Amino acid sequence: MYRILLTRVLSRFDAETVHHLTIRLLRILALLPIGKRILHGWLAPRDEALRVQAFGVHFPGPFGLAAGFDKNAQCVEPLAALGFGHVEVGTITAHAQPGNARPRLFRLVPERAIINRMGFNNEGAAKAAKRLKKPRSLPVVVGVNIGKTKVVPEDEAALDYVASARQLAPLADYLVVNVSSPNTPGLRNLQAVELLRPLLTQVKDVAGRTPLLVKIAPDLADEDVDEVAQLAVELQLAGIIATNTTISRKNVSSTEQGGLSGRPLKERSLEVLRRLHAKVGDRLTLVSVGGVESVDDVWERLLAGATLVQGYTGFIYGGPLWPSRINRRLSRRLRRHGYTSITQVIGRVAD
Repeated sequence: MYRILLTRVLSRFDAETVHHLTIRLLRILALLPIGKRILHGWLAPRDEALRVQAFGVHFPGPFGLAAGFDKNAQCVEPLAALGFGHVEVGTITAHAQPGNARPRLFRLVPERAIINRMGFNNEGAAKAAKRLKKPRSLPVVVGVNIGKTKVVPEDEAALDYVASARQLAPLADYLVVNVSSPNTPGLRNLQAVELLRPLLTQVKDVAGRTPLLVKIAPDLADEDVDEVAQLAVELQLAGIIATNTTISRKNVSSTEQGGLSGRPLKERSLEVLRRLHAKVGDRLTLVSVGGVESVDDVWERLLAGATLVQGYTGFIYGGPLWPSRINRRLSRRLRRHGYTSITQVIGRVAD
């Protein structure tokens, strides 16, 4: 039913307009405590075998929502009620900014992909912090993804990230430094180890006990992936999220500028995950995202060494019941293979 709605109705409208409508509907749901609880009881992961612990945080399941959907921390509870084991909000910048000019979000339906050049459009760290301070009626693990304000020069980037971290780290279950979006000029330069080391060091000092992760691009050369992995171990980060969107246009028909997500990213995202696991083993938590569409994809990422797996584009094409379906099928697959815990699967093929 949702597929018909997407292809025959929603695809006729501007992608960003549909996204904003979805956020509004979820915000309405957020105001209905009974409705949230009913949905959560029906769709949220309940199988104890799916529970996983990462960097000291307990997750009801390994599958969560990647950053980019809930940019302003407006609907974490409704998203958790749909079945996501965690919700990563953002990317949030220290200062509010409108992002790039529209149109800036494009569906590639035949390729089950999306191109975005949003440019970190968000209401800023202060407003996000105000929302995250509000008491919640549902249990939800919230990650906060922070980025650089566009107008801040590269040599002041660390201070900008620190300003966001100071406001948001105390309210997050984990904090993510995003240096890998292709839509903020110069941002990806910060992935160079000589720039990344002081940035992460300063953010980590401010984050305190909040676990700190870094999110990297799929377009990094293998040697650069290795260097970031080594740096993350050296700085005792909690983990690495791999990967963000790609600037590659391999196997897609569109030449629109921006970051490509969805099915075309699957192969490279998995390659980076396997490389990271070979480099760091169990010393860091690896979070895999990019081209995740089905339970087969989630299972493959877990076997390759990911402790947590995230999706976003698959949510757009799979609909509101997509996370719940993945959780149910994960539970069935565990039983079919004779496992009693999802943790028995993590890294099994990589080891």
